[in-house]
Amino acid sequence: MNYDWTLWGLFILLGLVTTLPRASFIVLGERAALPENLQKALRYAPAAALAAIVAPDIFVAGGELTVLSPRLAAAAAAVTAALLSKNPWLPFIAGMGVLWGLTQLPLA
Repeated sequence: MNYDWTLWGLFILLGLVTTLPRASFIVLGERAALPENLQKALRYAPAAALAAIVAPDIFVAGGELTVLSPRLAAAAAAVTAALLSKNPWLPFIAGMGVLWGLTQLPLA
C-alpha cells in the first residue's frame, strides 16, 4: 500500500484548524472575551441552526416546495402547544398527533 503523506498532513492540519479555535476559549478563559454585540448575536445561533435543519423537512416534499402540507400543520400545532403550555411533552404529542391524523385522512 502506498500512503500519501500529503493526505495525512491535510488531515492533521484540518484537525488543528478545527480544534484550536474551539480550544482557545477554554485555554484563554476570561482573558479573551468576545465583544458584547457578538455575544448578543451568538445567542440566536442555536435557534437559527435548528430552523435550518427543520425548515427543509417542513416545506420540501419530494424535491418540491409545498406550502400546505401535513408537516406544516404539525409544525404549527407543535409551536402553538409550546407557546401555550410549559409542558415539554405537549408540543411533541400535538405535532405528532396532527401529523398522524392528517396522513391518515383519505385523499379525495
